Amino acid sequence: MLSSIKAWARDLKRDSYALYLASRDPRVPWYAKALAIAVAAYALSPIDLIPDFIPVLGYLDDLIILPLGIWLAIALVPDAVMAECRARASAAAGRPISRAGMVAIILVWIAGAIALVWAVAANWPRV
Repeated sequence: MLSSIKAWARDLKRDSYALYLASRDPRVPWYAKALAIAVAAYALSPIDLIPDFIPVLGYLDDLIILPLGIWLAIALVPDAVMAECRARASAAAGRPISRAGMVAIILVWIAGAIALVWAVAANWPRV
């Protein structure tokens, strides 16, 4: 059971990236692109239909709406394009992860946070 859930999650991740690739392909109809963008926006949006702080129900919309949206968007993409995008997504998943890149991005975020705190502190009106 656990292995089938892991395989489903891995396929969902691959299909999400494949949809991103498909949304940039000129052979995909505009309505499929619009749905793919809407699903991605909902996935990344901090606003949910049911807020996540509500126990169980908060994550239930993410477990139902996102896979259904991905499934529908995949159904709207032409089969040949989706097969090509899935192959490209699978190849991209096999690439090594750059830990140095991750560290660099984290350091840039920390430096930005420090600069923001410094700017606020320097310009805050003193009483």
